[in-house]
Amino acid sequence: MNTADSAEMMLALAARGCILCGSQEEADIVLINTCTIREHAEHKSLSLLGRLRRWKNEKPNRIIIYTGCAAQRLGKTVQKKFPYVDIVSGAKEIDKFDEVLTSSGLFGAKASAGTLKENSPIALVNIMRGCSCKCSYCIVPYVRGEAVSLPFEEVLSNINTKLENGAKEIVLLGQTVNAYNYKGKTFADLLRQALKLSGLDRLRYLSPHPLFITPEVADIMATEDKMSKHLHLPMQSGSSKVLKEMKRGYTREDFISKIKLLKQGGIWVSTDIIVGYPTETEEDFSQTLSIVEECAFSGAYCFKFSPRFGTPAFSLKQLPLNLVEKRLDILLNKVKEQAKAAYKAQQGTCQRVLMETPFNGRTMSNFWVKTAAPHKVGEIIETVVKQAQDSILLA
Repeated sequence: MNTADSAEMMLALAARGCILCGSQEEADIVLINTCTIREHAEHKSLSLLGRLRRWKNEKPNRIIIYTGCAAQRLGKTVQKKFPYVDIVSGAKEIDKFDEVLTSSGLFGAKASAGTLKENSPIALVNIMRGCSCKCSYCIVPYVRGEAVSLPFEEVLSNINTKLENGAKEIVLLGQTVNAYNYKGKTFADLLRQALKLSGLDRLRYLSPHPLFITPEVADIMATEDKMSKHLHLPMQSGSSKVLKEMKRGYTREDFISKIKLLKQGGIWVSTDIIVGYPTETEEDFSQTLSIVEECAFSGAYCFKFSPRFGTPAFSLKQLPLNLVEKRLDILLNKVKEQAKAAYKAQQGTCQRVLMETPFNGRTMSNFWVKTAAPHKVGEIIETVVKQAQDSILLA
């Protein structure tokens, strides 16, 4: 989502005559689009701002723009601590970035529609902004606002433009992307219409919420040839008690039923898991391990709990760091073994691969493939998987 937001903001700069360059040293402008969902990401962006002081001092006319979620949360602090930053613009202003540039006085009025060269066969399309779920640990609703679905026809037009510009795969984006609903047009309606567009070879979406996985959407994924046969579905915990305290809105049993529904249609599922939520007991953690075993994920992103100021979970007493790290290590080893098994299951199968580099591409089920011979980026090839090596298939 940040990649898509960055592209939108770069278009606004391109409309004022700016072009992308190869290095920071040759740049006149640095735009930092930030994340604040975990403390580490926020600290990295602030550290970069500190390092940019010297870059700015070398040529005072250079421009630093600090945007996104951390900018939304820390705007006044950043302006005070880093007075040499020219523009601080939060995530809620991304749709108004043109106005932000104009009002800064550093840029002239918009001169063109703006274009950026697309180097990837995969195009990202935002279909909604914000989130209304308000999970107890999550800062997103506070920095991005309530969920707002973008106009149905506008989304389809955006997809069509990306396809006309050469995209082969479209990725629909939203914080709870499958909760999309614009004036009665549902997420299933959007999928059906997008799948009819000329030039589309593959359709994916990120990041769905388990609450909004419906039999209708699962059926579309299972039966439509152009739909990706993979879904990244954040679980966060395998304990119903912890899920309730996280305010996720579903139980362990609910999540398992969603996984079964998807797998019946041949869909591979990966997930997100938070380790060390403040109320997590050994029994809760063992339930996470058991659900990971039962669901047989093709992959998982596993994170230590990161307290975010302003969220309900921030005030909870944290678990000892060594305990959390021990649990994370155990979980990562289990997830790694599952991922290896998922890749090994692809050996001997015929796969349709979209090439993202001359030698690497992904299957419809989101498994990485490395080919012996080079191919054109954006080409779709049919190939037999000869061998699986950890997290890559050899063809």
